[in-house]
Amino acid sequence: VPAPATLPVPGLCCGTNSESPLLQCVLTGRWVNDLGSNMTIGALNGKSEFSGSYHTAVTATTNEIQVSALQGSQNCMNQKSQPTFGFTVNWSFSDSVTVFTGQCFVDEDGKEILKTMWLLRSRVDNIKDDWKATR
Repeated sequence: VPAPATLPVPGLCCGTNSESPLLQCVLTGRWVNDLGSNMTIGALNGKSEFSGSYHTAVTATTNEIQVSALQGSQNCMNQKSQPTFGFTVNWSFSDSVTVFTGQCFVDEDGKEILKTMWLLRSRVDNIKDDWKATR
């Protein structure tokens, strides 16, 4: 099961903030979380959408872990440059999908940190098992 990612990545989000350059955060780059999962997020397109890959370090299946594609978008309305975002990972090695939502923060030391929440939906054999399909 994936977990939130944290790792500093230099750059700007959604333009510049000349009054407070330390409060700028960008999603583009490589991120690693406390469990060793890592993801790479590509550059935003003109619609503030991005794609990338996620390589989880943990799983509930016995299948071999493989790198999985991700697709997402970032909200650039926040001119304080600590954007909210969301993305979906379609796990290439299991019958499940995870959606993440979060915000990119810059801490007091200038380190960029992603704080996320996620929901993982696994396939179940019938509707009677729906109650246990989402974590």
